[in-house]
Amino acid sequence: MYKKILLASDGSNFALRAADQAIKLALLSADAVIEVIYVVDLDTSKQDAINYMDSDIIQKERKMRLKLTEEKIKASGVNYHSSILYGEPGPMIVSYANENQFDIVVLGSRGLNALKEMVLGSVSHKVAKRVKCPVMIVK
Repeated sequence: MYKKILLASDGSNFALRAADQAIKLALLSADAVIEVIYVVDLDTSKQDAINYMDSDIIQKERKMRLKLTEEKIKASGVNYHSSILYGEPGPMIVSYANENQFDIVVLGSRGLNALKEMVLGSVSHKVAKRVKCPVMIVK
C-alpha cells in the first residue's frame, strides 16, 4: 500500500480531483500521510509581487490556493502536511519526490496555466517521465 503520498497541487479543478484520488489511496492504509506541495514558479511569483506588493498578502494568497485541498484532506481524517516550494514546477516536483522517497506522486493532468503547458509541455508529463516512483495523473 501507499503510505507516503506526494500530492502536487496548484488549487486548480484538476488538482482538486487529484486530491480526491490521493485521499482514496491514503484511506487504504491506516498510517498513510499525504504531503501536499504547491510549487510557485517565477512567473507566478512576479505576478503576485505586481498584484499585491506585500509579502504577507502574497503568502496568504498562496496558502488560499491550497485551502480547498487541505479542507478535503482534513474532512477525510487522513494525516497530511503542506508546503510551498519555489522553482520550475516540473523539475521541482521531480527532485522533491525523488529526494524524499515517496511511494506515489498524484497530480492533475492540467494546472492553472494551460497556455504555458501547451507551449512548454505539461508538468504531469515531465513528472511521469522522471520520477522514480509510480505516478497517478488525474483527469
